[in-house]
Amino acid sequence: MKKFVKSLQNICRVLELIVALFVLGGIVLAIMSLLKDDIKIFQELLNDITVFRHYLEKVFIIVIGIEFLEMLCHPNSDNVIQVLIFLVARHMIVETTTPYEDLVSVISVTMLFLLRRYLHISNKHHPEAAED
Repeated sequence: MKKFVKSLQNICRVLELIVALFVLGGIVLAIMSLLKDDIKIFQELLNDITVFRHYLEKVFIIVIGIEFLEMLCHPNSDNVIQVLIFLVARHMIVETTTPYEDLVSVISVTMLFLLRRYLHISNKHHPEAAED
């Protein structure tokens, strides 16, 4: 039974790596698309500053993709929290939000930072817990 479970875990790791390769391919293509559009976007920025929000959204999506790739390659609580922080920050910066939504976003990011800090302190006191 232990051998079966070990084999299943190895299959899961291989599948995670395959998905990570697809994510990496998407990130590379997204960066190439962003670079291709850079000159056009910068010219449009001279005429209309609202284009910057669209550009920023693309950049945030790439950054979140990179963080997600890191989470797939090295799954641990710190990487998961980092992805969540970027997702909340992206929502707050790119989307049009109400003051209430901004407050909730700020509280969410603060709670995620505190949770990450707590996990680091816990891992110092309990080194065996450091390997999520």
